[in-house]
Amino acid sequence: MRPQPLLCVHDVEASSRWYQRLLGCRSAHGGKEYERLVDGDRLILQLHHWGVDHHHGPIGDPDVPHGNGVLIWIELDLEPFEAAAARAVEMGVETVTPRHRNPPDGKGGPNHWEVWLKDPDGYTVVLCSPDWSAAPAP
Repeated sequence: MRPQPLLCVHDVEASSRWYQRLLGCRSAHGGKEYERLVDGDRLILQLHHWGVDHHHGPIGDPDVPHGNGVLIWIELDLEPFEAAAARAVEMGVETVTPRHRNPPDGKGGPNHWEVWLKDPDGYTVVLCSPDWSAAPAP
């Protein structure tokens, strides 16, 4: 099983560029209405314009608050996580929660690093390193 998350966004091309820069992924489709972002040959995220219904009808209502209670959680290996966290700072990405260990004392799981960000449409994006990748607690 592989999740294939899809986000409705206001500007597919701008969101695509944002995610590509942040995550180091690439476009596998491109366009103003729909995008597929991949890492190697694995689909990691789809972007769909709010106003386009294609053959399936509207996906959502852009006038209703979106993203409440939904987190886009993306695990990266430790080195790519550190690089993405640094790129987020360089990009001036809005930070919800700065880079931190979860749990803070390092005892128990997942004992990894996280940073919580906001994407251009206001979705919360959590970048994390693999479970047990944080250094042991002092």
